[in-house]
Amino acid sequence: MSNKTLKRIKISFGREVMRERKFWGWGFQDQVLSKEEEESVEKRIAQNFGLNEVEALPIPLAKDIELPKAKVIPPETLKNILSDDHVERLNHAYGKSFPDVARAMLGSFPNPPDLVAFPNNQEEVVNILDWANENNIAVVPYGGGSSVCGGVETDVGDDYSAVISLDLRNLNQVLEIDKSSRAARIQAGIFGPALEDELKKSNLTLRHFPQSFEHSTLGGWIATRSGGHFATLYTHIDDFVESTTMVTPSGVIESRRLPGSGAGPSPDRMVIGSEGILGVITEAWMRLQERPNFRASCPVLFDDYEDALNATRLISQSALFPANCRLLDANEALFNGAGDGSKHLLILSFESADHDMDAWLKRSLEIASEAGGQYELPEEKKEDAHKSGASGTWRNSFIRAPYYREASVRRGIIQDTFETSITWDKGFEFIETLKERASKAIKEITGKESTVTCRLTHTYPDGLAPYFSYTAYATPSTMIDVWKNIKIATNQICVEHGGTVTHHHAVGRDHRVKGYDLQRPEGFKDMLVSAKLGVDPRSIMNPGVLIDPKGKKHKHWMED
Repeated sequence: MSNKTLKRIKISFGREVMRERKFWGWGFQDQVLSKEEEESVEKRIAQNFGLNEVEALPIPLAKDIELPKAKVIPPETLKNILSDDHVERLNHAYGKSFPDVARAMLGSFPNPPDLVAFPNNQEEVVNILDWANENNIAVVPYGGGSSVCGGVETDVGDDYSAVISLDLRNLNQVLEIDKSSRAARIQAGIFGPALEDELKKSNLTLRHFPQSFEHSTLGGWIATRSGGHFATLYTHIDDFVESTTMVTPSGVIESRRLPGSGAGPSPDRMVIGSEGILGVITEAWMRLQERPNFRASCPVLFDDYEDALNATRLISQSALFPANCRLLDANEALFNGAGDGSKHLLILSFESADHDMDAWLKRSLEIASEAGGQYELPEEKKEDAHKSGASGTWRNSFIRAPYYREASVRRGIIQDTFETSITWDKGFEFIETLKERASKAIKEITGKESTVTCRLTHTYPDGLAPYFSYTAYATPSTMIDVWKNIKIATNQICVEHGGTVTHHHAVGRDHRVKGYDLQRPEGFKDMLVSAKLGVDPRSIMNPGVLIDPKGKKHKHWMED
């Protein structure tokens, strides 16, 4: 690739120019824990597992990692948008799941992409797929690479002549805004901060803020059925999609832009959550909202977890629709510095562009109080109240969590999560059972005790989304195998007890094993296989995600 092309690629990040992304961890290379934070991680690990000394792996250097030679040479017509750059191949080999970060930290890159594609427009996406289809080259669509479920990994088996990671970063514009309909036509490769900066000029917002917001793209959100921070109402990206455009190996599919339609199965619903197995999402019309002007928030404490769960259910069914309705069990609150481990914490907040939210907060606090909750309203109303106190402490810890995980990985310790959803009638028993069974499984696998904590990330009138966190003992040499065994166990536990294998992290490759394949109706699998063959007859698109590629052998490292 020419210097001119490389310069263009870097400039496409806008304000991110001069900041290099980590190929071994989360975020940019200048985003690391402080010395004090690193020391606190080591101290906690030593205390939790009774260790006298905790050794840390060094941060890997790109120059020290050897990669297999690219198996394909780009044609003359595409060489300006296809790169075999060493660092780019490293950056696009993995996402950001625990095993992705662990393997990168260990310098293990056996299956990097042969080439990385940087198309500048939809026509170039078409040209790349045409060439790949003609030459039996697998294509893995890539947004920000923040997948935590193996969704962008380029291990596609041996039945392809090569594999390309197709990076949409240069398709990064808000193309059109319809203020009267409150919608915008947006290219898929735009990152969260750049998207919101552009919409802010029109006093609009997409209002979709996943934890990966800074490092993920609109196309990635749509492809993975992303869930945002907001706990009720408009939580999943599904609710915001008005129409989509997707390039497949068989042509371009563009749905009509409509507020609603009863004309057969929705084409957009087929695109949303397709995880790159059908094609490459290049743009979408998205429903927007006015930016909020009014906010109200207050934390609520509970002595009894079942009471806290009941209060959360009643608020979820009250049609008050708080922006935040997150319930942290006592251990989760303690772990994140938002409590002393004696009380369960319900974080409530409301926001609106149109009207004051005090009445909504007041009524929700009445419901919580009647169910056993204790709260204390601040003497003075503050616009940033949701960023202070116990709520603020948890918020800051939540944002820093990926960096703490990275520090644990360097020390061979597994710090990970699994999330699911269930209906309210099973909620309390389900959560207690999963915590108990997961803790038992981790002890059997590692030989050491592990506390599994829980928070509710999203709530619905008919159910809840529990999100579990755990820390498990391993060493740098054993951590990947240990994690694999824990992942398989937690996948099974969720499905066996009636939950989904993932609520908002997508399926990828990690959640298929003894998880999604068990949850999905067999008849729907057949429908999905047929749909894929209709647009991708040679099965070049993201092989191994959701379903196995037709007519090709593929066995992911997660499989037995």
